Amino acid sequence: MQDIFLVVFSFLFGMAFGSFANVCIYRVPEKKSLWFPPSACPACGYRLRWNDNIPVVSYLMLGGKCRSCKAGISFQYPLVEMLTGFLFALVYLNFGFSLDTLFVFVITTVLVVITGIDYKTMIIPNGTVLVLIIIGVLYSGFRLVFPGMFISEITIWDPVIGFFAASIPLYLIAIASKGGMGGGDIKLMAAAGLFLGWKGVLLAMFIGSVAGAIVSLVLIAFKLRNRKDLIPFGPYLCFGIFLAANYAPGIIAWYLGLFSI
Repeated sequence: MQDIFLVVFSFLFGMAFGSFANVCIYRVPEKKSLWFPPSACPACGYRLRWNDNIPVVSYLMLGGKCRSCKAGISFQYPLVEMLTGFLFALVYLNFGFSLDTLFVFVITTVLVVITGIDYKTMIIPNGTVLVLIIIGVLYSGFRLVFPGMFISEITIWDPVIGFFAASIPLYLIAIASKGGMGGGDIKLMAAAGLFLGWKGVLLAMFIGSVAGAIVSLVLIAFKLRNRKDLIPFGPYLCFGIFLAANYAPGIIAWYLGLFSI
């Protein structure tokens, strides 16, 4: 019963973080403050009340419209809130009540923000990568200094090698493709390597590449995109990073087991 309660709490906690992620997705590309002014309707400027900001619930209660001018509210808002809540629940189910959970909660929120911004603008802002670097350094540092307090294991070389393990191959791809790979993607994987280690970050890059290729082929097959259209790679890399941050040891063990005699 306690575990069910904590899973539900993690989901609700994640939706609250998803609400903040929505603010970041909207304001960071426009270089606006995340704190001031308070949230308002972009159509009429109506300042939202506290009961207009309850994740998902407010959207449903208002029928997806502004309380004042009745302008439509993007479905992005409840979608991001529910997605973040779902991801937080997965994190708790994987790490349980631990310090790893707290760090991966924050990492997950940053990944959601990066996904939303890159999907909308084809840009991964340096500020979001810097936050991920800071969290990655802290997460790896604490695990090295206080290994008994964390579930995930790490060696002193993991963050060092991890920083370069995926970023250098992506940099070489960027040179070879003459701009086909964005600098933001390279920085993102360098930051991820700090807390994933070299095995985890290579797994994340592989998962992201496969996911991106599959989605691209589907979009092309249904003529929603053509071969010349640019498709943001960041969301797929973030997907790979999230899976690696939570399940890398199990996935790697399963893969190696395929070749065991």
